[in-house]
Amino acid sequence: MTEALERAVVPPASDADPFAHDALLDPEPLHRALREAGPVVYLSRYDVHALARYEQVHAALVDWQHFESGSGVGLANFRHETPWRPPSLLLEADPPRHDAPRRVLREILAPPALRRLRETWHSVAEELVDQVLSAGTEFDGFAALAEAFPLRAFPDAVGLGPDGRENLLPYGNMAFNAFGPRNDLVAADAHRVAGLSAWVNAQCAREKLGEDGFGARIWEAADRGELTYEQAPLVVRSLLTAGVDTTVHGLAACLYAFATHPEEWQRLRQRPELARAAFDEAVRWQSPVQTFFRTATTDITVAGTVIPADTKILMFLGAANRDPARWTDPDRFDLTRDPSGHVGFGMGIHQCIGQHVARLEAEALLTALARRVERIELVGTPQRHPNNTLRSWASLPVRVQPAA
Repeated sequence: MTEALERAVVPPASDADPFAHDALLDPEPLHRALREAGPVVYLSRYDVHALARYEQVHAALVDWQHFESGSGVGLANFRHETPWRPPSLLLEADPPRHDAPRRVLREILAPPALRRLRETWHSVAEELVDQVLSAGTEFDGFAALAEAFPLRAFPDAVGLGPDGRENLLPYGNMAFNAFGPRNDLVAADAHRVAGLSAWVNAQCAREKLGEDGFGARIWEAADRGELTYEQAPLVVRSLLTAGVDTTVHGLAACLYAFATHPEEWQRLRQRPELARAAFDEAVRWQSPVQTFFRTATTDITVAGTVIPADTKILMFLGAANRDPARWTDPDRFDLTRDPSGHVGFGMGIHQCIGQHVARLEAEALLTALARRVERIELVGTPQRHPNNTLRSWASLPVRVQPAA
């Protein structure tokens, strides 16, 4: 036994199941319990160490050398298990394998490209809001707005054709479920893994993508030797996997926030330039991505607890984003707050590379709504959709009062 292990603090243990349906649908009670239990908690059901406080989650996210992603960001350990699909070159890889794909995407998604999209996306958002309001003042905000806008805007930007886009959210739901244990949520998707995977993989081929989209730029990077031709479709796949569901549920979180905090909606209407900050605050408050795993590359000491090499660490991003040690009144959605520093997009070299794309989508949709809608309110109980990784929505029944 090493000297570090002899001196180690024994962490509190819990038999709680963070992947049980009740915990996925209403995670805050578990998050509070884990934060209060200690900086490190041993989850006996899955033989993993959990981090739920902001300080430890943030530190783990930025320390890729000791908390690696290359062994998988789910419960499965790729050192010992075969992944269900080729691992993501962005999410499930560390330097040096991670470097070239991230460098290419960083250039493709740079501010000049987003400035070119801004006018188009604002026009698409205004058209969508007009269409929704013309049909009535009561509707499912999730389906009509939060889902509809990204499914049109983002695939267009990638260069996807119009057919089959209804497969994107089911594929994303399946992919994010796969980061958890092989529970009933994974089993429910088993019958369509092959079909959805085949469809998504086919869309990543060069000949399937429009000439002016992000996907074409990725293949052009391969032509220049910045990526291999084997890497190019995997990078396109990463965009399609990570760039839709997270934005959809982030926008739904915005609508839910404004429906339950009417004073904040009025603040946004008075200051529409707050739209991007509102999206970040909604991401902090609801954390569409709730959890990710890392793997210890060596024995790691965290707050006195030694986490053994080759074991899994479960980071509760949603719990960190509501840690009262980091945030004042963390359970409140508040547009006067500076939400920068939240870990809803990750942190460090694996921080979401498409976060500025998501913010632009939110800016477009929220600005269009703020111009036309005086008030948003719930007219029914919102329904969640359980997912092993995502804080997902199924419906968000709202009533709006059009602006005079």
